[in-house]
Amino acid sequence: MVDEENKVPAGTASRASNKRTFDSIAISNENDPLQIPERPFPVTKKRVVLGELNNLGNVVVSIQNSDFTETHESKRKIKLTKTTTRNVVKDTVDPETSINSSPKVYLQKCAYGPLIYQHLHSLEVEERRRPLSNYMEKVQNNLIPTMRMVLVDWLVEVAEEYKLVSDTLYLAVSYIDRFLSSHVLAMERLQLLGVSCMLVASKYEEISPPHVEDFCYITDNTYTREEVVNMERDLLSFLNFEISSPTTITFLRIFIKAAQDNFSFLTLQFEFLSCYLAELSLLDYSCVRFLPSMTAASAIFLSRFTVLPKVRPWTMALQQCTGYKPSELKDCVLVIHELQSGRREATGRALREKYMNHKYKCVAALHPPDIPACFFDDA
Repeated sequence: MVDEENKVPAGTASRASNKRTFDSIAISNENDPLQIPERPFPVTKKRVVLGELNNLGNVVVSIQNSDFTETHESKRKIKLTKTTTRNVVKDTVDPETSINSSPKVYLQKCAYGPLIYQHLHSLEVEERRRPLSNYMEKVQNNLIPTMRMVLVDWLVEVAEEYKLVSDTLYLAVSYIDRFLSSHVLAMERLQLLGVSCMLVASKYEEISPPHVEDFCYITDNTYTREEVVNMERDLLSFLNFEISSPTTITFLRIFIKAAQDNFSFLTLQFEFLSCYLAELSLLDYSCVRFLPSMTAASAIFLSRFTVLPKVRPWTMALQQCTGYKPSELKDCVLVIHELQSGRREATGRALREKYMNHKYKCVAALHPPDIPACFFDDA
């Protein structure tokens, strides 16, 4: 049981006053199905409340960066986190196997690469890891795709606020779709499912994950600690405690190395654009039917086309690396292309604001032309 002095204070309606610092928090996780270590340094939190799902006009709020004083220990911890997290697809490799080297050289150096990809692909196609492509129509009675889009876009904002790695977001959305494929859920409990899924995903992916109280706080204390823990327990029981699963970002890291075979690519811009397009697919319910590897390959296809619109985006090297022909990617590419151009309903304001930031090279501002039909012809 949490001590009285360690209870999280209830927030007010004003987001400007919703700042707090966990200076000496010591939360017991004896009721959590998964135990996590205590937070080693003070953190400033700010509530980012999701509005009513049926009031779709005011459901997303912007986040303002909060200033806080960093101690020596916190600076050292933050530096460690930045060097070990996977927010950016690019990683440190041997110069001979860098992403700018040819795919043939890279695959020769990484002899186990094809076997790893084959194993990941065998996992993603397992029925127990796949959501139903039509669960909104077949299972749910009170939910619509727009509500799912609102929830996922809010989770993007929560992940930015708590500085969570992208893997946490992808895994949380995967849990949401799989849970909704077999459980009828009331509309007022959709946000509870969202924060519980992110709680489990963060415990698996993060070095210093947020506590249960943090997720209660971010919802303006709409849900109690007991409700979040109970939903977490139901989710883990449904998953049979098998919480690891390959997601789109898993395959994106593999494909992006083979995709940058041309020095005319702006490396960081291309990587950020690929990440942006992959996250856009999370918003759209129609993308649930695509495998994570297909979504990642489609994001690579569209990123290459956006950067070099006059060059055929899909090469034989990419076809060999991904196992997908351009004709097989057509449906998924066109859906993401419509999301990128803003032609579909799932616009995702929070996600676009995130990638309009200069640290992401403002890739959300890039709008490619229509894709020529010949680019989908198989070589």
